Amino acid sequence: MKRTNVGGQAVIEGVMMRSPKSYAVAVRKPDKEIVLEKKAVKALTDKYALFRLPLFRGVATFIDSMIVGIRTLTYSAQFFETDEEVEPSKFEKYLENKFGSKKIEDFIIGFTIFISIILGIALFMVTPLLVSRAFKRFINNVWIINLLEGLIRIIIFLSYIYLVSKMKDIQRVFEYHGAEHKTINCFEKEEELTVENVKKHSRLHKSCGTSFLFIVVLVSVITFIIFNVENIWIRIMSRVILVPLIAGISYEIIRWARKSKSKLAGIVSVPGMWLQRAFTTREPDDAQIEVAIAALKGVLEDEEKH
Repeated sequence: MKRTNVGGQAVIEGVMMRSPKSYAVAVRKPDKEIVLEKKAVKALTDKYALFRLPLFRGVATFIDSMIVGIRTLTYSAQFFETDEEVEPSKFEKYLENKFGSKKIEDFIIGFTIFISIILGIALFMVTPLLVSRAFKRFINNVWIINLLEGLIRIIIFLSYIYLVSKMKDIQRVFEYHGAEHKTINCFEKEEELTVENVKKHSRLHKSCGTSFLFIVVLVSVITFIIFNVENIWIRIMSRVILVPLIAGISYEIIRWARKSKSKLAGIVSVPGMWLQRAFTTREPDDAQIEVAIAALKGVLEDEEKH
């Protein structure tokens, strides 16, 4: 089987695995059967040459990941809906007849991504700025204020991760997250994808989304310390406008750290790996590993066809 880059994501009672050309999501239904859905994908980096350039490819990868992530989460959730079916409203029926269910689904995914980005910027970028401004009456040095803003941003991020990790349903997802990492690590070591082989591997991975988000926070701290402007409105706008640049830089750092064997790359990876160990991954059981293996085998089978 040819070598390929594979990433993944935990979903509700399942795992999504993605290669450059397709993704496969495996879900264990309430009746214990594993269902598998495979779909081809065309990344923004394949559609537009601009997004193959450094920095731009990070933004494109982030957007692609959110689209596939929301789509596969929605797919996995449908197997666990317990409410009685609700009759669509006349407006919903009109939209479906007018635009088709596929376009409506794409609109919902796009709207969800838009709202998620807005809320993320508000919580992790703008809120630390506004909180740090409250200390201006005590601190006149703008560099210290910027440093304080960065510290508040890190505290908010760590608090968010901690609180999310305490939710019972999310803990189950984090077990599948561990299964995803173990399976990818086994594949990257070129070992046969069996439960016994996968169990031997680490539940941590350098390219995890947790590591990426933490690098984003650190890069934003450095960026906004350097971007030293007094005007509050320009400062707020900078926290929004510079997000793509921060995401692009963070992606390049993660990409380099994954490929490099240097000590510096190892040091850069430590905080993200620690967060994975402490909060966002848990040891999976054999049944969860089976699901992750099914997803990875499914995407690798499709990759062979291309």
